[in-house]
Amino acid sequence: MTLRRRLVLSIVALVVAVSAVIGAGSIIALASIQTTSIDGQLENATNRAQDYLKRPGFGSSPGDDLGRPAGQGAGTLTAYFISGNRVTGTILHDDGSLGQITTSQAQVLGQATVGTGAQTVHLGGAAGDYRVAAVATSVGVLVVGLPMASVYASVWNLVWVVVVVMLVALLAASIVAALAVRRSLRPLERVAETATAVARMPLERGDALADVRVPAEDTDPRTEVGRVGAAFNRMLGHIGEAMRARARSEEKVRQFVADASHELRTPLASIRGYAELTRRMNLDLPEDVVYAMGRVEAESVRMTGMVEDLLLLARLDEGREIQLADVDLTGLVFDAVNDAHAASPEHPIEVDVPSEPVVVVGDAARLHQVIVNLVTNARTHTPDGTRIRVGIGRAPDGRSVDLVVADTGQGIPAEFLPKLFERFARADSSRSRTAGSTGLGLAIVDAVVQAHGGSVSVASAPGNTVFTVHLPARALLAQAGDATGLEAVGRDPQVDARS
Repeated sequence: MTLRRRLVLSIVALVVAVSAVIGAGSIIALASIQTTSIDGQLENATNRAQDYLKRPGFGSSPGDDLGRPAGQGAGTLTAYFISGNRVTGTILHDDGSLGQITTSQAQVLGQATVGTGAQTVHLGGAAGDYRVAAVATSVGVLVVGLPMASVYASVWNLVWVVVVVMLVALLAASIVAALAVRRSLRPLERVAETATAVARMPLERGDALADVRVPAEDTDPRTEVGRVGAAFNRMLGHIGEAMRARARSEEKVRQFVADASHELRTPLASIRGYAELTRRMNLDLPEDVVYAMGRVEAESVRMTGMVEDLLLLARLDEGREIQLADVDLTGLVFDAVNDAHAASPEHPIEVDVPSEPVVVVGDAARLHQVIVNLVTNARTHTPDGTRIRVGIGRAPDGRSVDLVVADTGQGIPAEFLPKLFERFARADSSRSRTAGSTGLGLAIVDAVVQAHGGSVSVASAPGNTVFTVHLPARALLAQAGDATGLEAVGRDPQVDARS
């Protein structure tokens, strides 16, 4: 349940509870007041009935009748329980006529206690409840009663008034509470909207949070929501500063890697050249020296490749080195497969491509490197005889392409999959059949694909490891190029491949 709903329901429940208490108190008070008034009237009626019996010469006149006491109001009940079990009782109707009490009513009245004050009895039928008092007289026990119908009518009228008032109050409280709570929570909603906007923002850039803040009117420290808004702004400021510091640090690291890689290329070329020159001079060198020079040459070649990979990653991080043009992806697949088959004939490679050329927008040299790295990864980390499949498939909309490289090797450990595309990530203990790799091949694949506005994913199980490169449509790629500073040119893809 939302906070707004809880607050509205709490306010409405409080209004209902207060209204119910006030209504119940009013009903009880009215019933008590009305009953007290009836008791006062009953006392007067009892006194009049007694005075009627005490008149001088009572009984000497034919008009003197116990059942018709003088001066009583409409609805008054008068009953005499005379010795010898004789009962005389009447009820004075509204039109002045007298009605005789029934035997069952006489039995109920006969149970009234003498001298204990007013008490309520139920006479049944149309008479209903009566408030009665019993006193001893010269002729027997006198019981006088007044109807409770007027009291009950007043109480019920008040009950209906209370119910109607409660319903009106409930409706009004609901409307007012909803409006008041909505108005009160509006600043909190704006804070939540700011937090949602931050959660949806790409935070790769150091200045991503520079202009994102809670509005000033929602940062009043005198209110609870204002304190939340102010604290959120301070947190955004700290996060933004940390992101800028991280961006500066990453920029320095990228610049260092680029500079170091660039500077290392010349000495590595010299080392490799001198080692190769020494090997080709056919000097009478000891066998261990020849072996050592061979190792120097081999390691210089490997280190040169690593430096080139680091330099490429650094330039990709800077948004450079991508030249977009129409590229025949089918031709790149055949070139990469032929090279891989020549380098590792013990790995059978299947090619599954459409009969017609598949043309995408991209950098031919970099896309060729993506295919080579994925195929090399499959060859390097699987035993001899493992089948490799390279395929191209069009998306159902016909505007995007999926490049798939799969192998039937032993698979990739599940715990290693989340960091598979990180730089220098290696799982040699479970995948490598030889010395392992530098851990940069798949990082380059991920960087190049992202530079093309695409994505790369992997699914692995023993006997089926599948890498899928998704290259987006031309329109999406153009947007990616605008966002990352990529340059789209209409050059011949073969020229890019040769470069």
